[in-house]
Amino acid sequence: MNIPRITYYSRRHFWAWLNIVWNRVDNDRIQEVGPDLACAEWLMRNGALVKWAGKADYLKDYDSLKEGEGKGGYYIEEIDATEASIMHVGFPHFHGCKHIKKIKLQRCSNVEDKALKSLEILKNSLQHLQVISCGNVTDKGVKSLTTLVNLETLLLYDLPEVKCCKDCALILQESLPKCQVDYRVTEHPHKRYHSTADCPQDTPEKKTNIRE
Repeated sequence: MNIPRITYYSRRHFWAWLNIVWNRVDNDRIQEVGPDLACAEWLMRNGALVKWAGKADYLKDYDSLKEGEGKGGYYIEEIDATEASIMHVGFPHFHGCKHIKKIKLQRCSNVEDKALKSLEILKNSLQHLQVISCGNVTDKGVKSLTTLVNLETLLLYDLPEVKCCKDCALILQESLPKCQVDYRVTEHPHKRYHSTADCPQDTPEKKTNIRE
């Protein structure tokens, strides 16, 4: 009997499919427990940490989520998505979450331009955002952050697929004049720039604090 060989590509396809399943929005669940608890379940199911408004510590255990919290005055205020497997498919979970002030996206391999664009769902509440070492984010995704009009601080660092860092920084500065934009540029050995007039001026490990 011939047993199909599991190849690298078939394994990759399987994990991609599984990530979509774990990120899929369940509207029935949202109706049942409320947007904040449903969103917290999605985030923690994919490896992120959440902090309720008024609480000092992040929730680190999925089992610590309790039924009724989403409708009983518990609201997500902060998210630490370091090495989480969240992806744009799940970002509609943010609808109805009106108290999220801070998000950290660090080493999130599934976060790309569509995900950053979807953060505009939180434009009325989001004040602090960090996007660090997310290798699938490009110039388009960074520029889409201009819709986050209530941002107070924005940290961008180690985004190797962003080709024109200075162009992106200037656009953010002009669009978000009240935000302290901190773009720390790291030179990657295989990085190619689109704009030879602007981009090569960004030097290795140069910290560009846009706000004057």
